[in-house]
Amino acid sequence: MTRPGQPPSSPPPERSEEQVRWGRIERRRERIRAEIARNREGGHRIPTWALAAILGLIVGSWLLLILTS
Repeated sequence: MTRPGQPPSSPPPERSEEQVRWGRIERRRERIRAEIARNREGGHRIPTWALAAILGLIVGSWLLLILTS
């Protein structure tokens, strides 16, 4: 109900800006937690040491190519 001389009040917003922001932060944290949990489970197709060895071979052969040309 409005009083004379005052504009009609609008209905309150469903969620405040702070609640929206907090919800986004919580969803982001949950996605990060889920990703960390997936990474900790393992199940990697190629072991990390093998990827490091392949990278070392690529960089070494690139350096060899540069130094010998």
